[in-house]
Amino acid sequence: MASAYQAGFFMASSKAHHATGWAAGLIAAAIVTAMEKSAGAGAGVLSGMLALLAGVAGATAPDWLEVAWWSRARRLWITHRTLTHWGVGWIALLAFSYHWLGRHPAAPVGFGFACGGLMHLLADWPNPLGVPWIGARHSLNLWTSGHCDLIVVGAAWAAALFVVDDVWFHHAYGRMLLNVLRI
Repeated sequence: MASAYQAGFFMASSKAHHATGWAAGLIAAAIVTAMEKSAGAGAGVLSGMLALLAGVAGATAPDWLEVAWWSRARRLWITHRTLTHWGVGWIALLAFSYHWLGRHPAAPVGFGFACGGLMHLLADWPNPLGVPWIGARHSLNLWTSGHCDLIVVGAAWAAALFVVDDVWFHHAYGRMLLNVLRI
């Protein structure tokens, strides 16, 4: 029997998950650095970098956490898009790590990882298979995996640029864009 990777479970949108992971990591880095600055914590840039990298890892985590890495076959140990794609778990990790930002050194990593995991769920949501946000799976039924990835990636990066402009630049570039568009 083919392994999970050979069967194609992860190939359709892996590039989109990686691209949205960088956006999620950037969102996490902006929030982490702002929170640590307001809390008076000194790590700042290092915490932001850790959150960025954890966001990239978290964006693919719901898929690679399903793989039985301890076996030679590398098959799935649980059904695809079940426990590792459960929205409540990722939101709980996000809230818990956000609460500890500026107070615990591991919080930026958990926050970035959760941002990436949630970005993964948002990217999978339009797929007919959907994701289990609370209980049963829910789908937007817009397209299948691998289709319309540009829309997903574009939306993720638009969100990242909005958050970065808000947190780091206090809407300076957003106001500049609005002034240009008024012409």
